[in-house]
Amino acid sequence: MELRVRDGRAVLAGEDDSGEREVDPHSLPLGADLAEALHEWAKVADAVVRSETPADGVAGALVARRGKQLAGRIASVMNSPVSYTDPVSGELVSVDAPEAASVAVQTVVEDEQEPEPTPWGTGLTVSVITAAIVTVTVVSLSLGLGETSRWLALVANVLVVGGLAPSVWLGRSVPVWRWVAYGVVTGVLVAWLALILTLL
Repeated sequence: MELRVRDGRAVLAGEDDSGEREVDPHSLPLGADLAEALHEWAKVADAVVRSETPADGVAGALVARRGKQLAGRIASVMNSPVSYTDPVSGELVSVDAPEAASVAVQTVVEDEQEPEPTPWGTGLTVSVITAAIVTVTVVSLSLGLGETSRWLALVANVLVVGGLAPSVWLGRSVPVWRWVAYGVVTGVLVAWLALILTLL
């Protein structure tokens, strides 16, 4: 398969039973984004060729480099080597498909990396401090409002816990914020237990 530019359009040429044939990239299973990128590159390449820019200029080098990148993407998608005809210099370059073995080795190496150890000391310290702050805050709020009305204290508790619940729920799986979430939950439970004991 060979990547070429024809009249500002990218085409892929290949051999079949009837001889050489050029096809539009949209007719192949390359994906719409890659096909559009090929046509955009072909328009730029055509404009550079039609202008009076010398072949060894910066624009020509950029067109050549982008063409090689796109040929590499085609080779990866099609899993076969792709030839690339540089529209500026006319040079024919072959781009090989990436080897599956190297990709597999890279995946295995990434899988073998050990996860980071859990920072129990620091995490539990954060949880204890957060629990203490939440406990004191909820108990103070409830006792202060309880002097006015017990129903008002109950409503305030429900509103505070309802406001904290979404953040705690989202933070429970985040590596750093999970310790704060554990502290908030513990603090609310301890505060409610202390409030129940004050009613007895």
